[in-house]
Amino acid sequence: MSVNAENLTLKELLTISPTDASIRFMQERVLIFDNLVLGLLRRELIETLGVDGARRVLTRFGYAHGWRTAKMLRSAFPDWVSEGHGVEHLHRLFGFTNAVEVKLGRGVEGEPLMEGTMLHSYEAEQHLSLLGPSDESVCWTLVGFASGYESYCHGREVYFVEDCCCGSGASACHIVGRFREEWGETLDPHLPYFDLSGRNLQLEMMEQCQALQSRVESKESELALAEVGGYFSPGFVVRSPKMLRLMALARRVAQVDSSILVTGASGVGKEHISRFVHRCSPRRDQPFVTVNCGALSETLLESELFGHARGAFTGADSARAGLFEEANGGTLFLDEIGETSPAMQVKLLRALQEKEVKRVGENRVRRFDVRIIAATNRDLEAEVEAGSFRLDLLYRLKVIELDVPPLAQRGEDILPMANQFLEKFSRQMGRTLTGLSKGAINQLLGYHWPGNVRELHNAMERAVALSQSEWIEAEDLPKEVAKAEQPPATSDDMRPMKEVEREHILAVVEACDSKKQAADALQLGVATLYRKLKEYGVA
Repeated sequence: MSVNAENLTLKELLTISPTDASIRFMQERVLIFDNLVLGLLRRELIETLGVDGARRVLTRFGYAHGWRTAKMLRSAFPDWVSEGHGVEHLHRLFGFTNAVEVKLGRGVEGEPLMEGTMLHSYEAEQHLSLLGPSDESVCWTLVGFASGYESYCHGREVYFVEDCCCGSGASACHIVGRFREEWGETLDPHLPYFDLSGRNLQLEMMEQCQALQSRVESKESELALAEVGGYFSPGFVVRSPKMLRLMALARRVAQVDSSILVTGASGVGKEHISRFVHRCSPRRDQPFVTVNCGALSETLLESELFGHARGAFTGADSARAGLFEEANGGTLFLDEIGETSPAMQVKLLRALQEKEVKRVGENRVRRFDVRIIAATNRDLEAEVEAGSFRLDLLYRLKVIELDVPPLAQRGEDILPMANQFLEKFSRQMGRTLTGLSKGAINQLLGYHWPGNVRELHNAMERAVALSQSEWIEAEDLPKEVAKAEQPPATSDDMRPMKEVEREHILAVVEACDSKKQAADALQLGVATLYRKLKEYGVA
């Protein structure tokens, strides 16, 4: 019986066992995977094996899947399979993508065997959602599937190449398939991803195991900077060169007890930075105590910081230790230090100089051992000029300054942070969301974020709460984000790629403890990293 591929549906191919509920495709058991799971697997493969290693695994996986599918279909629909076509319908049938235009050819004299335009590729969508835009095509499994399927159907080597992809900025994905001999040398860069026969497979696996072992050995130091794939604390991502340099400095100063002043606009994550310093310091096992100096009156702040004796004021029914005492051995974080009154500044200065406090209503001196980290969104030097902040207190606090850049200046951090917030709020609200649509991604990356990380956090919470589909769309975002005009590229944006690469590589090297760790983070070979550093004159 001749079968038309366009009329074939999953109803003819899938059966569900009435006894054990197993699902079978052409009498062979199959499993159903959530699309996001495959996206997370892709991210894990890239972070573990690098882009080339992940592409090799996923292309070969797709090839094996396509080959196996054609073999199973031949037993039931030999006429259709013998025609050598139908892969575009299988892509739609399996939910991989939508083929909107397919051209069939003879495959000889320069004419492709097949070429197709695809919309809604699951691979491109997941790559954009979880990893962001790529510099190259990313539909590796789909290319492998088409190649394996057509190679089995024709009984000879057929290879597909994706020449444009949504994952790298194109409006649609496009693949071209030819017989191997018709490709000529054009195929050479792509063949290694299909074929492992040219290498010793055992050697390949040994190299991968060594790479994994190296990652395990450096995990402890990596965790100080990045708990999971670039995150060093929930909701805070370090990938931009500016933040990498800042975190490298924070790690160094964490080892000493000098006072730190963390500056930056409201919402940039000054407390996150301060907690990071504490976690990296020898005081990490001791308390990290915080107080918002701007939220309390002068009297309450004094009692909160220094403690009070019983009966010191109305309502003081019992003695209470202050935060300097509670933080003993650890870190005291003084948020919004610029909001303190002149009188309170005098008392703070004395406590920091003498490293001792007296509780309110008590004459006894109590010693403390505390690391001080203060934070402000004010220009304290201007406040000193205006006479509202003491210069000697500023010197006492600003032994080391960590200036946190606004989110608009660290665009590489926006998308990973948005995805982390998406996962967080999806769990909290019991929502099942696939990820960010391309439109949402463009708006997130194009918005200027005056409220910084706090604004992004709130925007993603709103989007998850209001989303009516499996994707976060641009219209789910706050109107100021959803309607923001994309700024035109300026001459400052149009820097040569080598300059951008140099800046990023040097920032990663500075942030890491060793060249090996930096090479792993950059997904480069150690020899390649040394060569590049030599070119930069810093080897």
